[in-house]
Amino acid sequence: MPIRGRFAPELRRSCWRGCRDRLTGPLSGKGRRDRKDGRVTSTTAAAIATRRRRNGVAVAFALGGVNLSTWGPRLPAIRADLGVGDGTLGLLVAGMTVASLLGLGVSSWLLGRLGPRRGIGFFLCLVAVGVAVVGIASGIGHSPALTELGLVAMGFGIGTTDVMINVEGAAVERESGRVLMPLLHACWSAGAVLGSGIGAAAAALDIPPVTQFLVESVLTVVAAAIAVRGLPAFEPMLEAPPPVAERVRAWFAGWGDRRLLLIGVVMLCVELGEGSANTWLTLGAARGHGLTPATAALFFTVFAVAETTCRVLGGPIVDRLGPVATVRITTTAGVVGMVLFILGGPPLLVLLGVVLWAVGVSMGFPLGTSAAARSGADSAARVSVVTSLGYLANLAGPPVVGFLSQAVGLLGALWLLAAFFVVAFLAAGALVPHRRPAGAR
Repeated sequence: MPIRGRFAPELRRSCWRGCRDRLTGPLSGKGRRDRKDGRVTSTTAAAIATRRRRNGVAVAFALGGVNLSTWGPRLPAIRADLGVGDGTLGLLVAGMTVASLLGLGVSSWLLGRLGPRRGIGFFLCLVAVGVAVVGIASGIGHSPALTELGLVAMGFGIGTTDVMINVEGAAVERESGRVLMPLLHACWSAGAVLGSGIGAAAAALDIPPVTQFLVESVLTVVAAAIAVRGLPAFEPMLEAPPPVAERVRAWFAGWGDRRLLLIGVVMLCVELGEGSANTWLTLGAARGHGLTPATAALFFTVFAVAETTCRVLGGPIVDRLGPVATVRITTTAGVVGMVLFILGGPPLLVLLGVVLWAVGVSMGFPLGTSAAARSGADSAARVSVVTSLGYLANLAGPPVVGFLSQAVGLLGALWLLAAFFVVAFLAAGALVPHRRPAGAR
C-alpha cells in the first residue's frame, strides 16, 4: 500500500535509510577512520566487529529457515521411499517436534557452556547432519528408524539454535542501539521461502531427496563455519556465570513472571496465525473461495513474501513508533485481514486479506523475543520461555483449527485467529522497553 500524506516523503526516506543502514551500513556512528594517517581507530574496530557479528547472526537465521523448510515439499517422496502410511509419517514428524521442544529447554544451559560461536556453529551443523541422515535413511536405507534419528537431530538442533540466535540478535541490538530483530527474522523468513523453493524445484526436476539433502548439508556446514567466525567465543560478563541449578531455577521462575508471560502471549497469538497460515491458507483459498490450486498456492507465496517484506521494513518503523504501537498496528491489520479472507468476495479482496494476515503475524515474534531478552537477567532462559510458547502455538494451532473446522467449516474456524490477534493487541503493552534504574550500566 503506498504511503501518502504530508509526511509521506519523509517517512519513505526514513524507512529506506533505516533498512539500508541495517543491511550494509555501520552499526555505530562513533567508529571512523582517522583522516590524517588512515589508521583504524579502536571505535572503528569495535564497529567492524559489531557488523561482523550482526552479519553472522543474520546468516545463521537464514540457514535455520532454509533447513527447516526445505524437506517439507519432499515429504511425498520420503513417504514413498520409506513405504509408510500417513499415520507413521505423522509420528516420525512428531518426534522432530518433541526434540525441538527439548532443545528449547536446554538451550540456555548449552549457550552458557559453549558460547555463541561454538554453540550456534555446532547446532547448525547438527541440523545439517540431521538433514543428510533423513536423505540417506529414506532414499538408500529405506529405514523409518534411521529417518526418525535424522528428524530428531534436526528438531533438537533447530530448537537449540533458535534460542541462541535470538539471544545473539538481542545482544547485537544492545551493542548497536538499533532495532534489528525484525530484519533478522526476515532473514529466517527469506531462508524459509528459499528452502521451500529449492525443495519444490527439486521435486519438479525429479531430483532424489538424498541428493538434494546431501548437497544442502554440505553447503550449510560451509556457510555456518564462515558465519560464526564473526560471533564472540563467549558473552562478556561482569560476573561469573551462575551454577546450573541456579540457571534451571531462573528458567522455571520465568514462567511465574507476569510481564514475561504477557510477552509470551503476544508471541503465542501471532504464531498461532502463522502456523495456521502454513497449513490452512492454501486449502481455505481453494476450498472456501473456489480458487484453483495453482492460484491458492500463489496466494501462499504472496503471504510469505509479504511477511518477509514487512520484517525487512519493520526496524525503522519500530524506531519511530516503538514496539507497542508497531505490534498493535500490525495485529489490527491482522484482524482486518482475517475478516477479508473469511468473508471473501472478489479474488483481489481475498488477496488483500492474505497480505494483511501476513502483516499481522510479522512483528510479534521478533519484537517479543527482543523484549524478553531485555526484561531481566539470564536473557537466554527468558527467551527460551517465550519461544516455547511461540513454538507450541505454531505446532498446536493447525490441529486446533482443523478440529474446529469439523464443526463450523474451515473459514468459520479461522475466526479463532482473528480473536487471537485481538488478544495480542491487548497484551502488546508488555513489550514496552525495559527502563533500567538510574546509574545502571
